[in-house]
Amino acid sequence: MCYDSIVDTEKIKRKFDALRPHLNEQMRRMVAASETIGEAYGAISEVSRAVGVSRRAITLGIEELKTSQAEKSQKKFRIRKEGGGRKTVIENDPTLKADLETLLEPATRGDPESPLMWTCKSLRTLVAELAKMAHVINHQTLANLLKDMGYSLQANRKTVEGNQSPDRNKQFESINEKVKIFQNDLQPVISVDTKKKELVGNFKNNGQTWRPKGNPEEVNGHDFEDKELGKAVPFGIYDLIENTGWVNVGLDHDTSAFAVASIRGWWESMGRELYPSAERLMITADGGGSNGYRRRLWKTELQSFADDTGISIHVNHLPPGTSKWNKIEHRLFSFISQNWRGKPLISYEIIVNLIGSTKTKQGLKVHCRLGERKYPKGIKVTDEEMDALNIERADFHGEWNYTIHPRNKT
Repeated sequence: MCYDSIVDTEKIKRKFDALRPHLNEQMRRMVAASETIGEAYGAISEVSRAVGVSRRAITLGIEELKTSQAEKSQKKFRIRKEGGGRKTVIENDPTLKADLETLLEPATRGDPESPLMWTCKSLRTLVAELAKMAHVINHQTLANLLKDMGYSLQANRKTVEGNQSPDRNKQFESINEKVKIFQNDLQPVISVDTKKKELVGNFKNNGQTWRPKGNPEEVNGHDFEDKELGKAVPFGIYDLIENTGWVNVGLDHDTSAFAVASIRGWWESMGRELYPSAERLMITADGGGSNGYRRRLWKTELQSFADDTGISIHVNHLPPGTSKWNKIEHRLFSFISQNWRGKPLISYEIIVNLIGSTKTKQGLKVHCRLGERKYPKGIKVTDEEMDALNIERADFHGEWNYTIHPRNKT
């Protein structure tokens, strides 16, 4: 439900942040309380959220403001030393946050172009699950903790692509469990996909960037493709264990051969060094596109990759209509989009540099290269080539979950 704010929370927050270093505990609650006097019902809650002072403390501050100096000396309102007071729930229970994340991970959803996440599990359901793990927390404290972790409660949005499989949730849970096994065994797990193709040239790029007032960067008034520069095709690989990205910016078609060549490039430049003892590689990918489960060329190219490296390739496709929930979307591509927002992508050099300079406070690092090879469309894969694959299909949705073993491995 949307409603107008009772008080100007942004203004209050700016003022309070400026005063905060000069205030002791009592003065903080009194300054916060002063912003609620004369305002409508609900102002205490809004001010509390804006300045980070609890509602109970603000209520006490209101009482202090209404109390005369003589009465104050008799009541002896307490002022704690800096750092005093009750410890946070995380300080009292260090494993709470990690256990909460394990509960949220299988059911986490999010806009691929935003790092903000949300969960479809209710607060009271999560409280009950945490209680089974020996964590004592009430639903209001849990709500505050989720907000600090970057989650928020959101309504439904119509973004589903295509029909939903009845085994959609089971597939997500299956992938999540397999990822845990690979991570525990220190075997590489990567999420792969092609980012949206980008026009190269002096075209408008959504977003804003700081420039002198009244002096926006001038770009073309149309978005017709420059036939000489064409489009950039960024194929990304996101390493779930190392929190690193590797992007191959193609100049040609987005084919299965290009997709596997990008994975091969990641392995040769980064993966092999990071995982010298790797015996198997797990790939999570969308169900369609150049890395789709119906693509014959995708499988034959992966077979060549497995033969050359001697490692088994475990492929797990996301169910149809769920490409937006691929890890690479909100852990890599969203940050690339943020990094180059408002900047015209006038050359391939600028695209590579902008992708390669993407980083986050959580430690994400991105490597990028320009792939100049040609990848023609229309390559046919024969039945004989498919029969020669050393492929093992899982019992559960073998079309989505399969392993390609090296043919020359003894």
